[in-house]
Amino acid sequence: VQGAQAISGTLGDRSHFDAKFIGADERNDIAMVKIDPKDRKLPALTMGDSDGLQVGQRVLAIGNPFGFQSTLTTGVVSALGRTVQTSQTTVIDGAIQTDAAINQGNSGGPLLNSHGDVIGINSAIFTPSGTTAGIGFAIPISTARLIAQDLINEGRVRRATMGVEARAISPPVAEALKLPVQEGLLVERVTRGGPAEHSGLRGGNREAILGMRRILLGGDVVTGIDGRPITSQLDLNLALNRKRPGDTVKVEFYRGGQKMEAQVTLSDDSR
Repeated sequence: VQGAQAISGTLGDRSHFDAKFIGADERNDIAMVKIDPKDRKLPALTMGDSDGLQVGQRVLAIGNPFGFQSTLTTGVVSALGRTVQTSQTTVIDGAIQTDAAINQGNSGGPLLNSHGDVIGINSAIFTPSGTTAGIGFAIPISTARLIAQDLINEGRVRRATMGVEARAISPPVAEALKLPVQEGLLVERVTRGGPAEHSGLRGGNREAILGMRRILLGGDVVTGIDGRPITSQLDLNLALNRKRPGDTVKVEFYRGGQKMEAQVTLSDDSR
């Protein structure tokens, strides 16, 4: 729906309704739209539990592949917890991998368990040819449910943040800067009054030129969150993606040559 001038919804009986855009979460590739059926009562699928899925479990996918409306395909859960980057700004965290045939036109359709409960939203495929190769991915319904609740109640997605500006370091950069670790995130700035500052994390205090880039040196180097290695901005985003403002995380970092830990209570990134 991004950039759409008008949106409509078509039901299984081919009836059409104008749709209203409610909101979206670009990072997770989810948008919410609303239709007004007037006095008509519409049946609805039951939302299932994607957290209890198991590899090998039977699943069904419904969509409109290549314009063939209400097509049903079947398969199994091939893997769980995949991280699938679908664009520069979009990542499916904890994706459900399935071998149910998914093609162009399936995106946005439900992935169901054998009871007919929605456990995912079909989103992407891996393919060398442009058609299904038996590797499809769905957004877990648990992720979609949190986003939907925020959009309905807040009109926006509440995103947890640590309040840092950081730069990924590589082994050559770490060696040039004489850093104590080969990989991590070098904290250049901490937001004044933000979670990281409150927890004692420090940003840089002196400027340097590295190649063609200006960087701030002297800040802490974050290497992990809740035991999860952090080597890039993507790692940081994924570590915080399932957290909510108010949650507390354990941040592992180096200050000089000393390894340290801090408990950081996350805030809302819109504030």
